Amino acid sequence: MEPKQIKEGYLVKKGTVLNSWKVVWVVLSDDGLEIFKRKADSASKGMIPLKGAVLTSPCQDFSKKTLVFKLSTTKNQDHFFQATHMEERESWVKDIKRAITCLQGGIKFARKSTRRSIRLPETINLSELYILMRDQEDGVKEQKLEKEKRVYNHCFTGGTVVDWLISKDKARNRPEALMLATGLLNEGFLQPAGDMSKEGVEGGAVSTVLDEPNALYYFADSGFFCEGYSSDEDVIVKEEFRGNIIKQGCLLKQGHRRKNWKVRKFILRNDPAYIHYYDPTKGDEYPLGSIHLRGSVITAVEFVPDAKRYDVDGNLFEIITSDETHYFLQAATSEERKEWIKAIHTVSKTGK
Repeated sequence: MEPKQIKEGYLVKKGTVLNSWKVVWVVLSDDGLEIFKRKADSASKGMIPLKGAVLTSPCQDFSKKTLVFKLSTTKNQDHFFQATHMEERESWVKDIKRAITCLQGGIKFARKSTRRSIRLPETINLSELYILMRDQEDGVKEQKLEKEKRVYNHCFTGGTVVDWLISKDKARNRPEALMLATGLLNEGFLQPAGDMSKEGVEGGAVSTVLDEPNALYYFADSGFFCEGYSSDEDVIVKEEFRGNIIKQGCLLKQGHRRKNWKVRKFILRNDPAYIHYYDPTKGDEYPLGSIHLRGSVITAVEFVPDAKRYDVDGNLFEIITSDETHYFLQAATSEERKEWIKAIHTVSKTGK
């Protein structure tokens, strides 16, 4: 029987010979991961068998890459993959682990129910807890906080985390909440933002998350950034990043000059209305470019007149900005295209 395809999408993969990280198209079936250089390629670069494999997530082998997971085969080969945001990593990890379990048990792949109980089980699932904390309505609220002549955007205090864990019955008291928050920090879900919180991590205490008003933290895949008091021009640039993240992920983008297509990570923010794009193999500190979406027109298109190099027919859409600049993008699936068009359209109408 042909292997059942479970999932596909873009991931960043570390080279097995060279140490470079490159974007690849990954197809998960019930018996392996197949790697393609491009989505349009018919021949794969190779297949990683899942039988007897071990998945490690989060993988902290790379200090500056917080969204990495590792797949180790029975031949002692380690394969490292990086997702673009936390929810994406957890989705891949969950399906790969389930595929390995089903393969070992000789049963057909089937996703377990994602229904969550009110209370966490005795064996605490930090991934599920993190998802609850990131909930826009009922999770930990991100703030803009000013400390020691610096402004920290999209962050919160250690005390805020402790208060939330207790209020949601995830911990019985503050010491227990601090231990739980430390687990989230150690697994890479939380990151220290200021000098005090960084000193707490380096101090080697039992609880590295500090229940202090000056100890600041942020979500690993949030829009966090820190700024000092600077010029008016710099403030205007920083203004682009103040909005909440509405959607993020990889898309193919056509270049304006060479007209070639490359995979970019996109982060859509709502107020002000901006979408920034990045090299997914690098960090999110410096975007390659930004698109101001206020007053933009977003439509699905069937072809791009001057497309080169790649077969990009299907799942295409176009953004036309208020100054009539055209951007052509391609989603991985028709459903993903609908989601991006809807999200960008909403932001273009509501964001300033």
